[in-house]
Amino acid sequence: MTTFAWPWIIVLLPLPWLLWRWLRPVAPGQALHLPQPGIRLAQANSQSAKSIGPWLLVLAWLSLLVAAARPQWIGPPEAQQHSGRALMLAVDLSGSMRTEDMQLAGQAVSRFGAVEAIAGDFISRRRGDEMGLILFGSQAFLVTPLTFDLSAVRAQLEGATVGLAGTETAIGDAIAVAVKRLSALPQQARVLVLLTDGVNNAGSIAPREAARAAKAAGVRIYTIGIGATQMRVAGLFGSQLVNPSADLDADMLTTIANETGGRFFRATDSNALADAYRAINALEPMPQHGPPLRPRQELFRWPLGVAIVLLLIVILPRRFNVMRGITHE
Repeated sequence: MTTFAWPWIIVLLPLPWLLWRWLRPVAPGQALHLPQPGIRLAQANSQSAKSIGPWLLVLAWLSLLVAAARPQWIGPPEAQQHSGRALMLAVDLSGSMRTEDMQLAGQAVSRFGAVEAIAGDFISRRRGDEMGLILFGSQAFLVTPLTFDLSAVRAQLEGATVGLAGTETAIGDAIAVAVKRLSALPQQARVLVLLTDGVNNAGSIAPREAARAAKAAGVRIYTIGIGATQMRVAGLFGSQLVNPSADLDADMLTTIANETGGRFFRATDSNALADAYRAINALEPMPQHGPPLRPRQELFRWPLGVAIVLLLIVILPRRFNVMRGITHE
């Protein structure tokens, strides 16, 4: 169906007539006199246009009013589908996330590089979820509040850099920030995905204390411990194998997940990280119908274009005739 967003614009219909009535023309003696022969010639050449001009101006005014009233085509109602899940991502940006012990498409990448690629794809697939992003290092920051705009969440993740929030790891603070944001939502909807490669060594809240608060608030926490178990590094006596994830507190991450009804994932490479996100993606969504949405398409361009064309038809010949009359003089 077609409707008008601002139908009250119709009250302006008599405006040109009112202006014509109120603004009287200047007395003949006060008018500016141009050279008479040229004016007479222009007037003689425009007699036929004068008979049509007023009607064209009326049509142009009507077209402008129609355009100003914002005609719209409104489509049939479409139900909005939302999963009903609010999913917060908490990503570690501590200094150790620079460690290049991950492989992505055959290339060595840092831990954060792998997270950026794989978590970015995970974000894009969570259609219907509200998502938010917390970045943490020495401190935890809510970067993107819960939103259905997944492209905004992904853009914030891609714009992050290691060390942005400090070089240490405040896991407890990151959980506390997420719980504060999720606690006002329905209990079944509250989910936190926390990814880290280290041990809690900063912040004001202990991880287990934060986990107890999360459990009380009904927030399920899925923890991901990222980092390879073996990495070859160069030394004074040649290369040697080391465990770059020696600082990862897997026991603490497992306890947090188990206490809150979530699950712990160990991502030693990019494939395992992708598997972890796929497992979380398999969470059964809870269908929730949002208010119906009716698509709208603005149509004001058509009457506006008609008005412009009509005004040009009226104005251009008159200017041309006046200029030709002055030239002939």
